[in-house]
Amino acid sequence: MTYKEVLQLLKKRDFRPVYLLHGEESYYIDALTHYFENKILSEGEKSFNFTVLYGKDTDFKDVVDSARRYPMMSAYQVVILKEAQDMKTLPELLTYLEKPTPTTIFVICHKHKKIDTRTKFGKAVIQHAFVFESAKLYDNQIPDWIVASLKEHHLGIKPDAANLLAEYLGTDLSKIVNEIEKLTLNLAKDTIVTTEHIEKYVGISKEYNVFELTRALSSRDISRCNKIVHHLNENHKKNPFIMTLATLYGFFSKVYMLHYLQGKPAAEQVKTMGLRSEWALKEYIAATKVFSAAKTEHIIGFLKEYDMRAKGVGNISTSDEELLIELMYKILH
Repeated sequence: MTYKEVLQLLKKRDFRPVYLLHGEESYYIDALTHYFENKILSEGEKSFNFTVLYGKDTDFKDVVDSARRYPMMSAYQVVILKEAQDMKTLPELLTYLEKPTPTTIFVICHKHKKIDTRTKFGKAVIQHAFVFESAKLYDNQIPDWIVASLKEHHLGIKPDAANLLAEYLGTDLSKIVNEIEKLTLNLAKDTIVTTEHIEKYVGISKEYNVFELTRALSSRDISRCNKIVHHLNENHKKNPFIMTLATLYGFFSKVYMLHYLQGKPAAEQVKTMGLRSEWALKEYIAATKVFSAAKTEHIIGFLKEYDMRAKGVGNISTSDEELLIELMYKILH
């Protein structure tokens, strides 16, 4: 069941005694939890009928005691267990799951990973709870997600602008939503979002960003690489070195992968590398001609080294800007 379908049931007040919200993508778990926190009970009802517990600081007995209580002057009470993945005694909730209190809406928030459904507890959750899995989106799904999200705000977006946002922000939906909010606050309804809007309101330059840097690297365009590095360093607050490192690591990891996928069908290469299309594959094919497998392996080693140096390991005074210049020289020479 999708997030929207779950939300529709909640809006119809079609409640279940136990909910499990789990998975790698925290955005939808947070969004549904927000609804349980703010939309089920009135402010007056919440005074006596709303409890939030945290897995790291909670024992299963505390959870059961809260869930077994009956509501006061309300049809329901809401009990939310956040960070359930950190609760050591979580499996001990098995007996409650098998016989929950019908007037309690008990929500288990298990973030960053799926619950293990092979265990006795996992099987019981699947059997007795309403389960919503919040799966991580793949890179190739993000542009369409951005298009759909903006459409809900009565905004359109050009494909190149959607791709720019997707490339720059990655698969973190919470981060993407924050940037989409900037666009919705600054643009009139029915506006078609362009790369110029993104540069102005989100702060991503369409010409000088880390993804243009990887494109320049794939053709070993040293002059362009140096221009982009200069721009990134001039605007280092918007382009943190750690973020640049992460993107470069993702790029060269895929280049390295492609070296060992040579001869495979393009569709298989695209799927294995998690790319959006065969068109996106071209950049990596070009990079394999510039960077051999051995050179790519050395570059990945450099990236790990500079990640440690950026965090202060073996580095006393070299700035992030200087580190980026050093790293780029080692990659290109």
